[in-house]
Amino acid sequence: MNIVKEDSFKDVLNGKPTGLYTLRNKNGLVVQVTNYGAIIVSIFAPDRKGNFADVVQGYDNIADYVNMNSPYMGAICGRCANRIASGKFTLGGKEFTLAVNNGPNHLHGGIKGFNKVVWHVVDASGSAVKMEYFSADGEEGYPGNLKTSVTYTLTDADELRIDFNATTDKTTVVNLAGHTYFNMAGEGSGSIYDHELVINGRFFTPTDETNIPTGEIIAVSGTPFDFTSPKKIGEDIDKENEQLRFGAGYDHNWVLDHPAGAPGLAAAVSDPLSGRTLEVFTTQPGLQLYTANWIDNEKGKFGKKYGKRWAYALETQHFPDAVNKPHFPSTVLNPGGEYRQTCMYKFSAK
Repeated sequence: MNIVKEDSFKDVLNGKPTGLYTLRNKNGLVVQVTNYGAIIVSIFAPDRKGNFADVVQGYDNIADYVNMNSPYMGAICGRCANRIASGKFTLGGKEFTLAVNNGPNHLHGGIKGFNKVVWHVVDASGSAVKMEYFSADGEEGYPGNLKTSVTYTLTDADELRIDFNATTDKTTVVNLAGHTYFNMAGEGSGSIYDHELVINGRFFTPTDETNIPTGEIIAVSGTPFDFTSPKKIGEDIDKENEQLRFGAGYDHNWVLDHPAGAPGLAAAVSDPLSGRTLEVFTTQPGLQLYTANWIDNEKGKFGKKYGKRWAYALETQHFPDAVNKPHFPSTVLNPGGEYRQTCMYKFSAK
């Protein structure tokens, strides 16, 4: 296994130390996480013959993450992941204005979201790491002092569990999501068109041409968005379809079938050649499938290059622009309340 060196992540940014934390389980799985952006750097998982490969796109040093040109590689996105229309919302009769950093809209927390800050590591072991971040009132335009934590735990059942927690002293908006790019054949190995995907969602939220949900919730049946049974990611991705044109491929939110708040299987994806399979479980109501439509010739780990649609992100989340869509599950967090969500990646081979 070509494991990233921990020394290549030792630095001090804005007075805060950065590092790389390597988690291992009894079966040989390895997960590497940095406290810069709470980023998943590597995940080594075996194929059906027991051969390990890194299935996560990323970089092999801290400088490349700091200089990253916005693919959000492996990061935790917040304070509010995904898009907010025109970077504006109203809470308690007051309008708040955020940075516009994705066309006319706000994306993944703004100019310096949670993906661009150094998290404080409060506990680390060979199988888990917990990190915290304090987001001050007014940071990136959001109201309220937000205390948040993310805990990564690698279990002996070949599961990577991610627990999110947050509290606030003012009514605010919170939606934390992981933005890991997977390729179950191995990072940098080529197109993901032949990977077979199932999404346990019979509905999705179509968008306008700026990728903001229209507010509709429509059935996937009869559309390129139907992954209710296993289908190759590339089967419909280039079909003539207004929604695919708006997203330049898949960049959409599915309404998950399981009840929000209860852990449920959101998606499963497998590489037929290696047999490596990823199952994604979540307590969240939505899942964003993004097929790396805007990544092309990106320099990755150990001199590798990442091409367009060589990976996919399966972002467990609340729906985009939910703060402006009252009929969507709410992203509002009030004082005295607690934001608590879990995402789990389970690895196997078949």
